[in-house]
Amino acid sequence: MPIEIKELHIKVTVNPPQDVKAQKGRTPVSAGQASNSAIDKEAVVAECVEQVLQILNNKRER
Repeated sequence: MPIEIKELHIKVTVNPPQDVKAQKGRTPVSAGQASNSAIDKEAVVAECVEQVLQILNNKRER
């Protein structure tokens, strides 16, 4: 008999990197660094989408 989960609670605690405190007094991010950050975000999103699609495909195979 399958088990149905009706409610799921997930709690996550994220700690900022230690060097963030030292960066507060620095100048704003330059355009080159901003574009690298955007590329990194796009890479993370692409990886997440790929993993979700893989999970969905695995569920269909069952």
